[in-house]
Amino acid sequence: MNTVVKYCAGAGLLALGMLQFTNPARVNPPAPPGGDLCATNAPLPEVAALLHQACYDCHSDETKWPWYSRVAPISWTVAGDVNDGRQQLNFSEWPRDDTDRIQKRLKKIARDVQEGEMPPGKYTWLHPQARLTEEQRAQLVKWATQERERLGAQK
Repeated sequence: MNTVVKYCAGAGLLALGMLQFTNPARVNPPAPPGGDLCATNAPLPEVAALLHQACYDCHSDETKWPWYSRVAPISWTVAGDVNDGRQQLNFSEWPRDDTDRIQKRLKKIARDVQEGEMPPGKYTWLHPQARLTEEQRAQLVKWATQERERLGAQK
């Protein structure tokens, strides 16, 4: 019986070792010049700080890849979450010249933050600095709403 357990444990460790060769790419592509939200529609410094602390790891090209993003199979989830986040909203590719697109993104930001969908619980569980208080949520929602209204008035 002990021999079977040893062989199974060895096979399991070998399988985990082999999985390390299947890690996805962890890429931070260069941001287009002047394309970042903070460069084009600069929010107040405290709002920019909140965005960087709670949003930018998944929603920008400035991801700080944690150590566990290099360990399969966890790496697959982390890379997939970052890729999905960037696809949904990428602050590094802010549409500076398209008021309609900016307004839609600001509306989605306000809704997702207000409803508590962002940042997601599985992210804040491992990144406590990204947890937003109700006051911080209100501050982000207020910024997104006011900025959206300001852009609407400029049309």
